[in-house]
Amino acid sequence: MVKVLACLAWLPLLGACTTSFIVRTDVVNDLAPTGKLRVAINFGNSVLAQKDPATGEPRGVSVDLARELGRRLAVPVELIGYDAAGKVFDALKTGAWDIAFLAIDPARATGIAFTAPYVVIEGTYVVPSDSPLRSIGDVDREGVRVAVGNKSAYDLYLTRTLKRAQLIRVPTSPAAIDIFLKDKLEVVAGVKQPLVEFAKGNPKLRVMDGRFMAIEQAMGTPKSRETGARYLREFVEEMKASGFVAAGLQRSGQPDATVAPPAK
Repeated sequence: MVKVLACLAWLPLLGACTTSFIVRTDVVNDLAPTGKLRVAINFGNSVLAQKDPATGEPRGVSVDLARELGRRLAVPVELIGYDAAGKVFDALKTGAWDIAFLAIDPARATGIAFTAPYVVIEGTYVVPSDSPLRSIGDVDREGVRVAVGNKSAYDLYLTRTLKRAQLIRVPTSPAAIDIFLKDKLEVVAGVKQPLVEFAKGNPKLRVMDGRFMAIEQAMGTPKSRETGARYLREFVEEMKASGFVAAGLQRSGQPDATVAPPAK
């Protein structure tokens, strides 16, 4: 548990708060056993993490949360970049990271202790503008091919829910868009914001109304780290309530993403 020594309301600019914290040694050892906080950042989800186009430096709400957590633990932060969520999860097996930012999913929860979500985004589809598929429910038909990023949250979800459509899995979400165009597939699935950006200004493409799932983005740590997981859950709730998450989304140009409600 965190003991607050001195705290004012969060200032509008991220990083402006100089609050000091004492974090129990067992929490620090659980979350950063090597002496530094190794954080997996998924650049395949541009709502949560991006690279500055001028400098290449990582930015975004997940980066902000990682650095704030490291500040509180008083340990260096090492950001480890991945281009797909599935690769982040696969790296769990090698012990490559201490903290990750991933969507909550039952298949992942077998190895990861998740917090409650801090951001909720939508999974939706893009189709050719002249496609006979008009609504979300129309997609699950024989002969419909859906491009998805392999082991993404929406791949895992659609694997469980689609009964007739065929999933075409490719290594990353951007690659799913490429294969959708190249092979003239019927549908590409993904996170709403990047799909809207992809289809914007292209009259040959259409973003379907509605969503096939709500994607709950959370922080997580390896399942065995129970002490650290409890701390992370409290940390995420504070970051939501304080306005830190909302400010991070706004600053990184993602105002349409929704801050998750308080955990029940």
